Amino acid sequence: MAEVVIQGAGIIGCAVAFELARRGVRVTVIEAREPGLGATQASAGVLAPFIEALEETPLQRLCVESLGLYPTFIERIRDASGVKVEYRRTGSLEVALDESEAEQLQATAKALEAKGIRAELLGAADAISHEPTLSPATVAALFVPEHGYVAAPALTQALAMGAKAYGAVFQTRTKVERVAKDGNAGGLRVDTSNGAIAADAVVCATGSWAGEGGPGAVAGLPIRPVRGQMLYLHWRAEMPPPSRVIWGSRCYLVPWTDGTLLVGATMEEVGFVEQTTVAGVRTLLDAAHELLPETQSAEFIQARVGLRPATSDSLPVIGEWDELKNYYFAAGHYRNGILLAPLTAQMIADAILEHRNHPLMSATSPARFASLKESRA
Repeated sequence: MAEVVIQGAGIIGCAVAFELARRGVRVTVIEAREPGLGATQASAGVLAPFIEALEETPLQRLCVESLGLYPTFIERIRDASGVKVEYRRTGSLEVALDESEAEQLQATAKALEAKGIRAELLGAADAISHEPTLSPATVAALFVPEHGYVAAPALTQALAMGAKAYGAVFQTRTKVERVAKDGNAGGLRVDTSNGAIAADAVVCATGSWAGEGGPGAVAGLPIRPVRGQMLYLHWRAEMPPPSRVIWGSRCYLVPWTDGTLLVGATMEEVGFVEQTTVAGVRTLLDAAHELLPETQSAEFIQARVGLRPATSDSLPVIGEWDELKNYYFAAGHYRNGILLAPLTAQMIADAILEHRNHPLMSATSPARFASLKESRA
């Protein structure tokens, strides 16, 4: 039986752990905190690959394929963990508040129609009929029924529970200090703050920290942290809350069935500064009020923050590192970590267990950053 060590227990690390353990692998997950307490805790779990979908790119192809895996993915997690993760495909409504934004929606609608993707461009009256809480300033809206959301923190916890049910071991409050070859057979040794572990393969799923050149990182990939702040509100207006994901140019809003309304998210280039700010909260509250005026009566529950891992070319890093055999990256997903979790887990498991690379792994492979290796030589 193969033994795999996974660095990181965010949504990606837990998804990879679940998929590998489900396939019979002995999995050990190393996490410096607790599962899901990094960028995942500040994710609204939006599943929307067709927002502003004017061109087909490798990233969009990955997102669309991963969205197609979600029904089976959720069913497996529920069966293994016993947790009823909130997952709804109620569609999204992208809202235009001026004529310029309305023209952009019209272009998006045409692009989606050309691809055979269901979408409906609505005028102001029809948009407000769909969602009565929308601002009277609404000019147009684009309804995409394929979109939806999943409760990201609950999903991550369920993945961890499901992985454990299949035998995975989680070592929290533990740091990876070094990963190196172990003998001549392709094995690896993982030195941690709690001792050494022998592994057939290692998966780096440490998010923004995967690009750091310190202990536990094999090489400095161009992955940087982008701070994202998100608000948790509780709907208190007399009017019913929105029934689907609402997307505007300045924020998005995700309504949960318990009355919680998630508002996200800022995008701030501040390095590894993981804290909420008055400016971030104010910006999101103003943006939410602009789209849904009734949010002014909402109860403020809390603000959360996470460091989303962005790459220099906007694609995630998924694949084997050419400088160390059997060391894989699953990082750099930026704002698409929740959406890409099922496919990323499948790609990594197929590569490790079946030596089979997904057709798009040539685009996501860390080898595309070979110039970094040359600059270090």
